[in-house]
Amino acid sequence: MGDAPMWGTMPPSMIMDRSMSTRLVSPGWGQIFLPFALGYYLSYLLRTVNAVISPALTGELGLSAAQLGLLTSTYFLAFGLAQIPVGIALDRYGPRRVEGALLILTALGAAAFALGESLGGLGLARALIGLGVSACLMGALKGFAMWYPPERQSSMTGFIMAAGALGALTASAPVEAMLPLLGWRGVFWLIAVMAVAIALWIFLSLPDEASAGTRDTLGGALRSVAGIYASWGFLRFAASAAFFTGGFMALQSLWAVPWLMNVNGLELAQAASLLLVLNFGMLAGQLGIGVLGTRLARSGVRPVNLMQGGFAGMLAVQVLILFGWGPLAPLWFLLGMLSAVNSQAYLASAGYFPREVFARVSTAINLMAFMGAFVVQWGLGGALDGLLAAGHDMAAALSIAFAGLIVLQALSYVPLLPMFERRRMN
Repeated sequence: MGDAPMWGTMPPSMIMDRSMSTRLVSPGWGQIFLPFALGYYLSYLLRTVNAVISPALTGELGLSAAQLGLLTSTYFLAFGLAQIPVGIALDRYGPRRVEGALLILTALGAAAFALGESLGGLGLARALIGLGVSACLMGALKGFAMWYPPERQSSMTGFIMAAGALGALTASAPVEAMLPLLGWRGVFWLIAVMAVAIALWIFLSLPDEASAGTRDTLGGALRSVAGIYASWGFLRFAASAAFFTGGFMALQSLWAVPWLMNVNGLELAQAASLLLVLNFGMLAGQLGIGVLGTRLARSGVRPVNLMQGGFAGMLAVQVLILFGWGPLAPLWFLLGMLSAVNSQAYLASAGYFPREVFARVSTAINLMAFMGAFVVQWGLGGALDGLLAAGHDMAAALSIAFAGLIVLQALSYVPLLPMFERRRMN
């Protein structure tokens, strides 16, 4: 991964029996990949569905921009807060038990959202959903680290992220087309049924590998997590996870549609179609990494290299979108395609640590991404309310807020530069 793994700086509890890292098998896709893929599909659908139902929520509940941002971002808050315990649980109990149990909570949260009548009730339901899907990606990555060889990790990550892109696709124009038939409440009842079905598949299909998990004490596990957060292997990628990955999630899951409607003057159906284009771009990028990832890894292209190129491209495309330079559909497709490198942060950071604590490292990065999504999503709403109160129209307010996000992303790009490649924490 470029920088040498920093095993010597890790607490003893993080150095586990190396035999656990050699339990590589050749699992069938129906047994391992598909249940993981469906879980992450559902997770991403739930992450982004509020972008399309936001006009209905705003009209029915009379929400301000800040209230809408807060309601939608409770998913990210709960998801982010769950990451540390989820990482410890995945390393100890394995993906089958952790992800299967949490998906039952997802079903309960979706049902509660379908029944919600107030901002508080809907916010709590969406937080429960965020908690419920908090292991969907991390459980898959943990399973891949256990059951697939290292050179296939980029490809497997690309394929699982492509499943998420399919969820985002479903949450755009297809959900918008279902709203007249089912309403947003009916959509969430359907999601609740899907969550139960996927949980059952995971329980019945995945191996029960809990007996091979780590057996450190809670204190030892927390010390190992603290060691991760204090290491350069984490700190180098933390800010970009917050503002590139988290910022993209905030746009994709809520603010892209208001931007397209207010800045570009599109109707809801047209905006949902452009969101579909964005998600098709993300799908194309993830499939590209999935197909080419193993070959690139064998050629010496590392996850951090993909991040450097992809994030630079995202900055350029967002500047073009900000100033209205270029045709809409290609720009939004390209933004989605370049965002596919977001997932490489998990692998880039994990290269600093033993495989046995993969889940703790990847959830540490995921925490930054979801805390970033929460802050950006809610913060943009608050900024919009303030700018509107100062006399700006919605289009100008969105442009100013979006420009602020681009500046934060540019600053977070700095630690990824090659000059920081060999830096070490004392």
